[in-house]
Amino acid sequence: MARIFYSMAGEGRGHATRARAIIEDLRREHEVTVFAPGDAHELLSRAYADTEVRVHPIPGLRFCYTPSGRVDYPRTLLAAAGYTARLSHLVAVLAGTLRARGADMVIADFEPALPRAARRVGVPVVSLDHQHFMIANRLPGVPWLLRLRMWIISWFVRRFVFGQATTVISSFYSLPPKRGWEHAVRTGVILRPEVVAAPRGRGGHLVAYFRKFAPRHVLDVLKTCGREVRVYGLGERPRDGDLVFRAIDERGFLADLGTAECLVSTAGNQVVGEALYLGKPVLAMPEPGNDEQRLNGHFLKASGEGDSLPMGELTPARLGTFLGSLDLYRARIQPSRHHGNPAALDAIRRTLARARVVHLTPRPAGGLLRRLTDAALDYTSRRSA
Repeated sequence: MARIFYSMAGEGRGHATRARAIIEDLRREHEVTVFAPGDAHELLSRAYADTEVRVHPIPGLRFCYTPSGRVDYPRTLLAAAGYTARLSHLVAVLAGTLRARGADMVIADFEPALPRAARRVGVPVVSLDHQHFMIANRLPGVPWLLRLRMWIISWFVRRFVFGQATTVISSFYSLPPKRGWEHAVRTGVILRPEVVAAPRGRGGHLVAYFRKFAPRHVLDVLKTCGREVRVYGLGERPRDGDLVFRAIDERGFLADLGTAECLVSTAGNQVVGEALYLGKPVLAMPEPGNDEQRLNGHFLKASGEGDSLPMGELTPARLGTFLGSLDLYRARIQPSRHHGNPAALDAIRRTLARARVVHLTPRPAGGLLRRLTDAALDYTSRRSA
């Protein structure tokens, strides 16, 4: 048994969803402790409330949005500056925790503090995220302006997680590697057990997923499609014509998605990949100002498994064209290609084996040291919030 510590970004639900899928496999063999900010902590603390997996809150970086739902880069950078000013203290606390608990390995999903702490105490790091595709993969066919913007963003990706023993890139699309990055492990999306076991069928309805914001005109267009649209991410509201607003609920979402005709969604890597695994064509609309999602939309369209367009360009005609092509999109989807769990877990196990840190018997829980480090983490989280 090894002691594995896992951290992830807290923006949205994709990072936490991916982490939970890996944690579910690792917890069968190893002791797993989780550090999660924001949305990720909310989801994972509920999921593991009555289990042996400990979930600690930590501060994290978040996007800020304008009232129209566009990414507000000045406010986002200002918030990032505040986080950066407190980062060294957080790293010191986490390093003490890793040392006190006898950590064997760290897994980081685009979270900067824990891997820095791991390097400080000599613990190997596995980077498992989607964002590293920006620095590890070539981007064939991408318009030059978007390519330039991704090159700029890739600088920040390099500063987030670096010096890792293993890089795992989880993505619903496969791209050729850049020179020097041939060693990176490229997998499909990481799937929760509930996704793999989700029902499959065609119930005639659509599923729409948005992350906090959706322009009114997008909802108005969805109302014209002549089918029930089950909307997630905007909270419960009274029914509006064919729009049925659902509260966020993993089981309900997967039950609806598994029997839907298709998914209309923002262009997050995780939700698009889950839909494609379930055989559902996707109409992806990148969040305004989110260049990573624009790139996801570009490669979704190139794959022929769905379509992508800016939110502002959605019209009843464009939606009708997409719905009229569902059979063509379905024929191109290869669900098995989107299941990345086996390759990701194999990479994690190989990293543990190389480091010679797999233990055959559990070690003591640490008693007083464990309680002291838990208290330090709780204090740090409150101080940095």
